[in-house]
Amino acid sequence: MSQEPTMYSLFLFLFLSHGVASHRAPDTRQDLHPLLQKMAEEIIQGSYLNALLDLIQFQSSHVWTADLSHRVLAYLHSRNVAFTIPSLQAAMENHLERRLYEPQKLLEDLRNTDVQQFRTAMKCILEDKKDRLDLKDVVIDLGEIREQALQSPGVNRSLLLITLERCFQVLNSLECVEILAKVLRGSPGSLLQPDIIERLPRGLREDAFKNLSAVFKDLYDQISAHSQRALYSWMSGVLQTYSNCTDDSVSWVSAENLWILGRYMVHLSFEEITRISPIEIGLFISYDNATKQLDTVYDITPQLAQAFLGRIGSSSFDMRNTSTIHRLGLLVCFYDDLESLDAAMAQVLLHQMIKCSRLRGFQAGVQQLKADLLDIATDNQTLNETLGSLSDAVVGLTHRQLESLSPEAVHGAISTLSQVSGWAKSQAIILSAKYLAQEKVLSFSTVHQMGTLLAGVGAQALHGMDPGDLWQLLRSAVSHHLSGLSPAQQQSVLRKAMGAGDPAPGIMELHRDFFTEVSLFHLQSEPGLSTTMLKEKQLRRSQALFLYEQLSETTRSPEELLSAGQLVKGVTCSHIDAMSTDSFLAHFQYFENNLSLLSPHQVNCLAWKYWEVSRSSVPPFLLVALPARYVASIPASQCVPFLISLGKRQLDSLVLDSHKKNLVIRKVQQCLGDSIADEYAVDIVGNSLCHLPAAMINTGISPKAWATVLHRLRGCPDLGPEQKAAVRLRLLEELGPPGNWTAEMTEDLGAFLTLFTGEELSPVATKFPDILQQTASHLAGTLPPEEFLGAVFVSVRNSSDRSLGSAPVPGCHGVVAPSSNDIFRLAEANVCWAPEDLLCMDGDTFLRSVELLGAVQGFSHAQLMALKEKAVQLWDTPSHWRAHQVVSLGRIALALNESELQQLDLSSIDTVASLSQQTGWAPGQMKSILQGFLEDSGYGIQDLKSFHLVGLGATLCAMNITEIPLIKISEFRVVVARIGTLFCSPHVLAEFKKRAEAVFGRPTEWTSSVLQELGTIAAGLTKAELRLLDKDLMPYFQPSAIKCLPDEIFKELSAQQIASLGPENAAAVTHAQRRRLGAAQLQSLQRALDGARTRSWLDAPASASPSRTPSGAPAVLVPRTPLRVRGPVFLNFGQETGEIAFNRAGEEPPRGRAFPLLIPFSASLMKCARRPQGSVVGKERLALGLFGLAAPCWR
Repeated sequence: MSQEPTMYSLFLFLFLSHGVASHRAPDTRQDLHPLLQKMAEEIIQGSYLNALLDLIQFQSSHVWTADLSHRVLAYLHSRNVAFTIPSLQAAMENHLERRLYEPQKLLEDLRNTDVQQFRTAMKCILEDKKDRLDLKDVVIDLGEIREQALQSPGVNRSLLLITLERCFQVLNSLECVEILAKVLRGSPGSLLQPDIIERLPRGLREDAFKNLSAVFKDLYDQISAHSQRALYSWMSGVLQTYSNCTDDSVSWVSAENLWILGRYMVHLSFEEITRISPIEIGLFISYDNATKQLDTVYDITPQLAQAFLGRIGSSSFDMRNTSTIHRLGLLVCFYDDLESLDAAMAQVLLHQMIKCSRLRGFQAGVQQLKADLLDIATDNQTLNETLGSLSDAVVGLTHRQLESLSPEAVHGAISTLSQVSGWAKSQAIILSAKYLAQEKVLSFSTVHQMGTLLAGVGAQALHGMDPGDLWQLLRSAVSHHLSGLSPAQQQSVLRKAMGAGDPAPGIMELHRDFFTEVSLFHLQSEPGLSTTMLKEKQLRRSQALFLYEQLSETTRSPEELLSAGQLVKGVTCSHIDAMSTDSFLAHFQYFENNLSLLSPHQVNCLAWKYWEVSRSSVPPFLLVALPARYVASIPASQCVPFLISLGKRQLDSLVLDSHKKNLVIRKVQQCLGDSIADEYAVDIVGNSLCHLPAAMINTGISPKAWATVLHRLRGCPDLGPEQKAAVRLRLLEELGPPGNWTAEMTEDLGAFLTLFTGEELSPVATKFPDILQQTASHLAGTLPPEEFLGAVFVSVRNSSDRSLGSAPVPGCHGVVAPSSNDIFRLAEANVCWAPEDLLCMDGDTFLRSVELLGAVQGFSHAQLMALKEKAVQLWDTPSHWRAHQVVSLGRIALALNESELQQLDLSSIDTVASLSQQTGWAPGQMKSILQGFLEDSGYGIQDLKSFHLVGLGATLCAMNITEIPLIKISEFRVVVARIGTLFCSPHVLAEFKKRAEAVFGRPTEWTSSVLQELGTIAAGLTKAELRLLDKDLMPYFQPSAIKCLPDEIFKELSAQQIASLGPENAAAVTHAQRRRLGAAQLQSLQRALDGARTRSWLDAPASASPSRTPSGAPAVLVPRTPLRVRGPVFLNFGQETGEIAFNRAGEEPPRGRAFPLLIPFSASLMKCARRPQGSVVGKERLALGLFGLAAPCWR
């Protein structure tokens, strides 16, 4: 069960078992131990933390006896302190719990503790065991207190500061370092800002310093470049103190110091590295763990790496020795002594360079070095002879080089080739064909050896394998390679393995990622369903809905269902509503721990359930899933718990409606007082920082908090344009003009570099081209702003060592065409090439870079046309293009017109699949691809197998409505989910819907899992069919289906159906659909967006209780019209207030108020209503008969 933190509330339990003070008060000062007297005085002063620490100290050396509680209470009474047990309990609990929400005051409390109290506090943090204080009938769980404290935002900051301030004066340094380690490892990297690092002690014992340095090495990747530099300065300063070096010509950098620095060694200056003694660098390299350390220097620069290589070369280690090469770690990626290097040594270097993909940047240089070594390794030998010894450098081979290989050579080198990652699809196609030419038959043993090259085997070939071999493959250790197959290939494997739709007994044994391809039809036919086999599976929501429903019929334990991995995706509102209060609260933690797997609709159901059964303890983040007024009504006293709870979650997954999200953020701003004053506020706000409006970013964040805010904002997935503009202005204000930025500043900005203009980025491109290009490479797959890409383009062109030469291509005189190195470094910035530049690139460059160019998202039509023309120049007309060439084109294929598409050889579904996965095809182009496949393969629509349907992808939308009925039901039913991802025209979706009826029955028979499985196909429903759908099914439309519903059909939904859409589907309603709705429908849509409950009689806000008269009695509100009561009514009895609110079963109460009824009810009813508080969580619900006579209490 989720609870608000109660760090110290267990302290008060000391009195709960011994709740009666002695009537006689003897000389309590003599009776009570001095430490307990001190504790009592702390209680009187309201210093409850100090009192708890005194109690812990007393308990550590004394046995607690039953009479001690009485003596403490007697002492308090003797001091004329009018404490009752309840008031003492409330005062202590409130004060101590508030300290979790006021970490600055906790810091002050810890500063005000005496030495012994502080020592006790530090020892409590230090302990690892789940220690408890046993006070006879009461147990104080110190382990839980420690865990809650370390997990509370801001508290770890206070603990870090107080440890640095006081610990080293009170405890020994080793203990203090252990405390720092515990606090830091449980904290975000933003905690270690340079101003904190400045407070680190410099006079540590060597053993303590080494331990603390080890902690900082573990945190390296979590902290900013600024903090890395600051920690390096602290570490190097301490190490220089230890070295006692007075001679400036002697470096303080010894072998041991290099080992202590760990990854921070990359911050040594070039000059300092060149001064390292050959003896010390030799000793360092000889360490057994030196290679492991050098394997982690991911952010080393070429200049520093070569400086280290130079010093190693000056030692006794021979840089041409294989043993030395093996010790170099990532330094090998910058090996530059290629003169007179023999082929054997080049092969050794290539083998070691497999690890170079881990480098944070400089991959273009690595690729060039591999190419140079490849030339040396194959000198005087053929590729066929050396193929197995070239390591992953073979990825750099062109299509022509791969095609020149003999099948025998590929077969002989398969153990190496199969382990290489990074193959392009086109390369895998060539190599797998070579390998299979030697093997002849595709069997399990054949496929087992192919590893990463399995992606090059065609879907048709995989489908031709023996089913037994396929099942052996699916269950084998190499099954993880199946996740690298295309959807068409995966479907071909599944279709054959499952025997044309018959249930297969091993379906639950499928690899976790592969399992998502299993159809709902096959699951429905599967007899061996088990929760234990689902724990590691990836599930589509439709699969989870079906499986949860099925398994809940045979599984009694909610824990077993909710702990079965992604099965929680299948919990419906009805499942949640059916849980008893005790069961729901006991198992809520499973929902909370898997919040990222839940849909907004599921979260909304959870919120209403919690509100119903225990509204006083609803986790604050759930309130945002309820109608906006619930968040608006949060009192100021609950602001910090609300901010902390919300800040730990992703608001975008809880609230989809922009209007409601703005209201939630407005509440966040109110709670913050429209400002973030310090780092503590940043800790508390957490992820909600990503949604703060531009105005608050501009003026509401103090300079003191800015560095921590920036660290947090970098993790925000999707800042809006106004927020980005505000961040840019604030960065210029805090950092000054870009020309003044340091390397650390620039590196810490990361993706925020895209916010600046080309003019502002110009000095950055000049000073730090590598950082700019690294940032661009990290943004691969996105579309950064043009000006940023322009700056990256300029930085690459400026650092490119090429000059204008004689035109290698006719008509290209004076054009600096792109090189393969340029294309590799530019990534998405290749969009800056003019079409004529692309046309002028030489043939070898195009052949080496075609896949990279085909992956660029932002090319214009003119640029794509230029690249297509280049392909025609090199490969002849499209009728001559081979399958691997078509696959390699990527988005360049979009430039092919209908006639050219018809010329392609589209007999392979894999070729078609590579084309259909591109977005941006015109309808005529899609029709050409579809027709091309049917003609070249010789298939008719009725012959298409399930994997053909998957491979055709979006081109299925080009089918005529007369063709769709020809698709076999046996093939269609296993790929419904895939087809349901397509955005086809309404009339095509309508035909697919008819096919779905042949599988799942009429729409009135569909279940939630079926509707979810259908995806956009469900948008093919007619007006009449849509009107007949049960309102409880509405949340199980996919949002994509809602968007695809034609406006004139969507408007046929009833107000009740629209109200039941759920937040996610309501947010998917388009503006065009909304415009066709009537007033009642619009009101229902707003209720769905707001998260109102469809069982509306429970949708009463906290403020809806009856008003009270000054005397405190409930006001009697008499309706103006006679109130007729028919049938059973429900009276909501407020446990705290005694108010009774009327709701007729199934009716919605008047908005914003409830009517108490003056109904004479019997003593038995009153007895029922007055059950002890807590016997039923939430309001008692009493059922009365027709005349309000007493009835049995009803839950």
